[in-house]
Amino acid sequence: MIKRTLYFTQAAYLSVAHKQLVVEYPETKGDKKTIPLEDIGMVILEHPRITITHHSLQSLMDWGAVAVTCNAQTLPSGLLLPIAGHSEQTERYHKQINASIPLKKNLWQQTVIAKILNQKSLLQQRDKEAKVLEKWAFRVSAGDAENREGQAAAYYWQNIIEDALFTRGQDGIPPNNFLNYGYAILRAIVARALVGSGLLLSLGIWHKNKYNPYCLADDIMEPYRPFVDKLVLDYMDYEDDWEELSTKGKMHLLQIASVDVKMGKKQSPLWVAVSRTTNSLAECFMGKSRKILYPTL
Repeated sequence: MIKRTLYFTQAAYLSVAHKQLVVEYPETKGDKKTIPLEDIGMVILEHPRITITHHSLQSLMDWGAVAVTCNAQTLPSGLLLPIAGHSEQTERYHKQINASIPLKKNLWQQTVIAKILNQKSLLQQRDKEAKVLEKWAFRVSAGDAENREGQAAAYYWQNIIEDALFTRGQDGIPPNNFLNYGYAILRAIVARALVGSGLLLSLGIWHKNKYNPYCLADDIMEPYRPFVDKLVLDYMDYEDDWEELSTKGKMHLLQIASVDVKMGKKQSPLWVAVSRTTNSLAECFMGKSRKILYPTL
């Protein structure tokens, strides 16, 4: 079932009653809304004058939701996830920690191939030349020792954005601000699914930065990034003013959770597809499978 994303951009008081999240707006007294907790997948808290009770946070965690806090620039800055998301979590942690290097290299190879092929598909959808990406995708070795991912990324960004001054980076010119926001939301979705599959977020298969508590999420979100890119490009197509990341732009990017993606012969919302991906990863660590399920764009 697709979960709802709640996005709060004004002062609000959030509490829980009868398994419902109760939302009250102090500036419009008498205006009260309720949302079943079981329907909520993500809550984004943007306004500095939002008050949320501890019971609300506890209840959101109990129902497997994720809470995202935003900084003074209204960009995602914090992530609250359930500590325990699976009945076999301890066993899965052990299997993940003890995963062999050949297995990790194979998993990263699959991940890079899936990412490059999705980048190729988006280039083709935008009527851009993409044959070289297909060639590189099928030359990715175990562990991507030749860094085909980096080569593909350089070609992809040079061609997907029609601006000679554009380079992909956290602090670069627009639409980097849109991409950063979309990736932050995607990261939260992936992190939540990994916890639900009983996996350890900080232990990646390729990302290993000791200061990064979400290494595994950063690994698994890679093939999903082009879905964010597509949303950004679609927004740029029909909006004349896209330099600033407005509330309208953020609302557009929050559709990422419900975007339909194809995985094999099945089509489902991205929120559901990510859980299938993380469950397949867990099965690889458990020795039940050798293949991660990723969507095709």
